Amino acid sequence: MGAYTQVTAEQRRQVDQLLADTKANGGLAPVDIERFWADQEVANKNPFGADIPQIPLGAICNWECIFDELGVAQDWWRFQYTDEAWALDLSRRYNDLSENIVGRRLLTEQPVDRSRQWPDVKGLNDIFESDNVWEGGATGSWWLKQSAHTHDELVALLDRVERRLEHLRDFLLPDNWSSEKRRLDVLGVKLPLYRWQRGPCTFACSIFGVENMLFLFFDDPALMRRFGDLIQRAILERARVIDEEAGFTPDTAPKGWGWADDNCCLFNAEMYEWFAMPIHRAVFDRYSPNPEDWRYQHSDSNMAHILPLLSELDLKGTNFGPTLTVAEIRQYCPNAVIDGQLAPFTFSRNEEANMVAELLRDFNQAREKRGLRFSTAGSINNGSRLTGMRLLMAAIQRHGRYVV
Repeated sequence: MGAYTQVTAEQRRQVDQLLADTKANGGLAPVDIERFWADQEVANKNPFGADIPQIPLGAICNWECIFDELGVAQDWWRFQYTDEAWALDLSRRYNDLSENIVGRRLLTEQPVDRSRQWPDVKGLNDIFESDNVWEGGATGSWWLKQSAHTHDELVALLDRVERRLEHLRDFLLPDNWSSEKRRLDVLGVKLPLYRWQRGPCTFACSIFGVENMLFLFFDDPALMRRFGDLIQRAILERARVIDEEAGFTPDTAPKGWGWADDNCCLFNAEMYEWFAMPIHRAVFDRYSPNPEDWRYQHSDSNMAHILPLLSELDLKGTNFGPTLTVAEIRQYCPNAVIDGQLAPFTFSRNEEANMVAELLRDFNQAREKRGLRFSTAGSINNGSRLTGMRLLMAAIQRHGRYVV
């Protein structure tokens, strides 16, 4: 049944029955599509809701799934950055399929209005002199390049960062900022706020290197703390500058913050407490101080060992790796909507039996306290099929309902 799937004999029977019914239905899982999407809308509003009809589905196919579905060579660079007409044509073709299979056109078919885009504001990586470079060709991705390689280079970098923070607004904003701000304000285009960041461990490892960062804890913990303190200061100062440009004060600025911190799994609990937790506390204290404020962490890695530390943060949403279970996460994150715990490769390899089995497993662990949105424990990857998404819809409708 797969490396992470454990089901009872009864659950296996349910899996086999749904797959048999799917085969008998011409390969399309039997589902009342209109009812599913109506129930999905209710369930998604509050996955903890006492009267929601079913577990909400978060494994919704996205643009990354286009290529295998349409039999087109995967080319992320062209799709995202260089050929909008081609990308929109693929999206329309994909939507024609998705409308027939899952009852929704899932992707946008509208071109980007460049006249309503804000000019680029320099990021945290720029403050720490790290270039963001596309690597890997057509199927590549963006990577932050290491900007300090030795102890002395890191000390010198942090000295420059400290000086940069003294005039951060001038550093962050482009030369045409004032004129573009006036123009976009007239159009009513809101400035996107800074409320999501590559997490402390992942960011630090990008700047200084993974091995360097881990050894730093033993070789020079004071420098490691200084590094963390400056990451914290830079995040808060960058957020403040952008808030002010958007017309907000510290009292009126919208709340909520989220991290993407895959490399947190590399830090043992002592390291994580020393380096990452002070950053979490400071950022959440500024931007998510109230019990109801959004506090999110994505870390699609094996980081069960730091769950006890994360419990302090009272996360309101999680997307953790597939080696963690719903029950483990719920123990330490009692108020979090859990986006998971379907293994991404189970979905992308179209392992139909395991897809259903993992849903049954996770729903069983979430049934009492709720708060699960059945999603991939990480990214939704190319290879994930619309028929697989429909199968999950059918499994939820048949076996993932709270209200019969």
